[in-house]
Amino acid sequence: MTTTQPLLGAPAARLEGRAKVTGEARYAAEYQPPDVGYAWPVPATVAHGTVTAVHTEAALADPAVLAVLSHADAPRLQVAGDPMTDVLQSPRVAHHGQFVALAVATTLEAARAAAEAVRVEYATEPYDVVLTRDHPGLYVPETVNGGFPAVRSRGDFDAEYAGAPVRIDRLYHIPPLHNHPMEPHAATALWDGDELTVYDSCQGASAVQEALAGLFRLDPGQVRVIGEHVGGGFGSKGTPRPHVVLAAMAARVVGRPVKLALPRQQMAAVVGHRAETFQRLRLGAETDGRIRALAHDVVTDTSTGQEFVEQAAVVSRTMYHSPHSRTTHQVVRLDVPTPSWMRAPGECPGMFALESAMDELAQACDVDPVELRIRNEPEFEPDSGHPFSSRHLVDCLREGARRFGWHDRDPRNAVRQEGRLMIGSGVAASTYPVYVSPCQAAAFADPDGGFRVHVNATDIGTGARTVLTQIAADALDVALERVRIRIGASELGRAPVAGGSSGTASWGWPVHQACVELRAAIARHGGSVPAGGLSAFADTTEDVEAGQGYARHAFGAQFAEVQVDVDTGETRVRRLLGVFAAGRILNPRLARSQFIGGMTMGMSMALMEGSTMDPEFGDYAERDLATYHVASNADVPRIEAHWLHEDDPHLNPMGSKGIGEIGIVGTAAAVANAIHHATGIRVRTLPARPDALLPYLGAEG
Repeated sequence: MTTTQPLLGAPAARLEGRAKVTGEARYAAEYQPPDVGYAWPVPATVAHGTVTAVHTEAALADPAVLAVLSHADAPRLQVAGDPMTDVLQSPRVAHHGQFVALAVATTLEAARAAAEAVRVEYATEPYDVVLTRDHPGLYVPETVNGGFPAVRSRGDFDAEYAGAPVRIDRLYHIPPLHNHPMEPHAATALWDGDELTVYDSCQGASAVQEALAGLFRLDPGQVRVIGEHVGGGFGSKGTPRPHVVLAAMAARVVGRPVKLALPRQQMAAVVGHRAETFQRLRLGAETDGRIRALAHDVVTDTSTGQEFVEQAAVVSRTMYHSPHSRTTHQVVRLDVPTPSWMRAPGECPGMFALESAMDELAQACDVDPVELRIRNEPEFEPDSGHPFSSRHLVDCLREGARRFGWHDRDPRNAVRQEGRLMIGSGVAASTYPVYVSPCQAAAFADPDGGFRVHVNATDIGTGARTVLTQIAADALDVALERVRIRIGASELGRAPVAGGSSGTASWGWPVHQACVELRAAIARHGGSVPAGGLSAFADTTEDVEAGQGYARHAFGAQFAEVQVDVDTGETRVRRLLGVFAAGRILNPRLARSQFIGGMTMGMSMALMEGSTMDPEFGDYAERDLATYHVASNADVPRIEAHWLHEDDPHLNPMGSKGIGEIGIVGTAAAVANAIHHATGIRVRTLPARPDALLPYLGAEG
């Protein structure tokens, strides 16, 4: 039964790779049950008010149209208090783009035409969609995303900051950012009596199952959710979204399966986004750069329907030695869509501000930016006082500096030029917490020598099914080809979403346990599998709850080199390099892809991405990929991802940390710091588009 093939740590190719490139892999909108209908939503065209009439006559005149649903005639749901899923239950309009009707037809074209033919009348009300730092509606929430306290203090920040020889007081601004996965949110729903099956593009089938069961007053066992292949999410598919509820609702009304794929232009309003933030950073330090006092104050917004507060200041509670610290969050309710998760929520915007301020502190103290970070390395997590399970940030900084050639650069700003191009380099550190959630898994040994593993994981493009198969094969000590894994279906057991960089740790733990138990069962049968087969089941609830007492984080360092065109203000990144300490790397091929993907998204955030709230109409001006710019192939430079070999016994049986989000965390700051080195212009508002730089080129920023 043994194999000499290396399993964990081997660069195994994606098991589903061929299926994806040949089109065999089916996504949520590609299931084609008989007599399927198509749905198209009708978004609100006002920012705040009440629907007073929905005129459907023109839409229903087309014989291909099966139904037009609105709050007046849609099935009544057991509302959950979540505006994302409590759709068509009230005439109230909370924000522009909220769905107020749904057209269903026998073809996609007829459904779209019917939706356009629906006429909705409103009684409009005054609205407020603009976030300001001094908004009169600002308040301090009890907690922020992740359950962290909104305010934390240590020592006496005011006194220590006032007495510090070097003081930095800066404001940083990040606009709203929107998730744009390649596959739009989509679902295909069908009913068989009171049994509901949905094929959903989601980051967790269990969460969607529970939500639909509650909304439609069903037992969870009556709802089957399948998400075998998902074309990206970046957090926007981490909680149930309106498309899946509308598809199920429409299928029940018209008595046939219904398919709904959201038009990309509608996604900005209904699938969550990264909230806008204003962040004030104050650092009080000795002349050698050692921090005495740190304050990180965040102002952000949420919707009137549900509170979501981006936890941007939380990273400053973990990252550096700061004996006197104050971190705060304030939020205001606006008539905007509810913000939600977007790759590395909290850490990504928070570290842009913190790492930009650290670069400014390094300049003020005339200390190398890498050395400054090393000098402020803490012995334990500052706020909790817990020891780090492992922390190799200093090693990442030093190794990254060596690989990048950091120490060859001239520390002075705006000194290197190639024709009309100004060249500069920057660095930033990164961190992301280690999350693990309870999960179930089952393993089966068949008499033919094969093995089956069932776990309700979701592969959103990360390669989850491949690495989980490696974990299973490693625990069973068999070749990879002998293990068949099934994921992405609610009947496979309870499992957490693919989010928080916790997927592999959460799903892999019970897979490992179940396979270890199955291997022991085979040994008890003399090394052979009986005719009826053998099975083992694992649930890690107790294991996860017992793993407290350590501060568990991944760390990294990103280095960027940029060129800025003096005549046009255009910035291009020449190269990016990241070095990470993220526990045991289970599959180098998949890991490198994740690190590079995160850094690409961070570069895109730094130079291109940003939404503009139109105060006149109350909606986002950039609603498609023609106007909301993201990095494409031509924008992506040479990117290198490296990692340290880190042995951390306080994580999970695999020794792994999450890697999906840490790549984005420090990258935007590294690029912005590189722009400052190239031009002398300090970027404190993202993105650093040409129009933001051009007026200052040739002058101090």
